[in-house]
Amino acid sequence: MTSSRPYMARALYDWILDNNCTPYILVDANREGVAVPMEYVNDGQIVLNISPSAVRSLEIGNDILTFDGRFGGQALTIFVPFEALMAIYARENGQGMVFEVETAPMGEGEAPEGSDENPSEQPEPPKPPRTGRPSLKVVK
Repeated sequence: MTSSRPYMARALYDWILDNNCTPYILVDANREGVAVPMEYVNDGQIVLNISPSAVRSLEIGNDILTFDGRFGGQALTIFVPFEALMAIYARENGQGMVFEVETAPMGEGEAPEGSDENPSEQPEPPKPPRTGRPSLKVVK
């Protein structure tokens, strides 16, 4: 089944604009295929204003979001594959959607990340949380 992310992004973009708000996107700049100005990336992420007054030629396709924008006076074409789109929201009130992190599908015979080659060595199950009454102290 195809990803619902591009459909949700298009709907939220329209909804944000219809409510006279500014659509922003949060992008994982470390994903393959992302083309953003790296000097504005912070902790591997970048927030981009995609309002009609801030960008030109915005296209929200089924595989990629692309637009032309200016950063520090320099014209750039931005490419955001939907796997890298982390959120779309209104700047004014934060309403929108945060997307689940998508991982690449596993190939046949591949073990899930973090699993050991030897299946007999399983990690200990997590301990249940402590039960009982919590204790609080007054600090002056």
